[in-house]
Amino acid sequence: MSEAPISAAGDGDAGGASVASGSTSTMETVKNVFSMWGKKVGKTAKKAEDLSRNTWQHLKTGPSFVDAAMGRLAQGTKIIAEGGYEKIFQQTFDLCPEEQLKESYACYLSTSAGPIMGILYLSSAKLAFCSDNPLPHKNGNQTEWSYYKVIIPLHQLRAVNPSISRTNSAEKYIQIVSVDNHEFWFMGFLRYDSAVAHVQEALENNYKTQS
Repeated sequence: MSEAPISAAGDGDAGGASVASGSTSTMETVKNVFSMWGKKVGKTAKKAEDLSRNTWQHLKTGPSFVDAAMGRLAQGTKIIAEGGYEKIFQQTFDLCPEEQLKESYACYLSTSAGPIMGILYLSSAKLAFCSDNPLPHKNGNQTEWSYYKVIIPLHQLRAVNPSISRTNSAEKYIQIVSVDNHEFWFMGFLRYDSAVAHVQEALENNYKTQS
């Protein structure tokens, strides 16, 4: 079983330290996060346990536990205000005719600069990631801000490889490999099992279509 690159391990310890030194208001924020996401899953004990563990790992993945919690809440508010994930997906990416959004997953993309929080979208035509917030980058002497995006048409998917850290079973990853051998590591999923199942299904369906 493959391990994610070093950058994918992220700053989990740093996130944990911020919790230990946080105030009561920090924990109230975390409770609100659990409450909001808890409504999206069933009421079985297994699902509740998985959600709790995944949420904790999701918030620990970024450099700041509190910033991650507040950022996820802010994103949730934005999604509601703009009419849901499908509306945001349509506004963020160029769509093919009759393309439909199937699933969306809060997660992180591993980069050389560290994990980037965002949403992974699975549609009938593509797998696409967009950061929750615009990120700075240099253009000559100017600093510009733009959203970090990754777009992989489904017909260009070559492999979908789930993996779990041998040292920490809470650290779960999905490696996406394109036909031109570009690799993307996603982690910190709130709904990891669902993401693995649906993205692998999209790959299998693509194989069937091409055969």
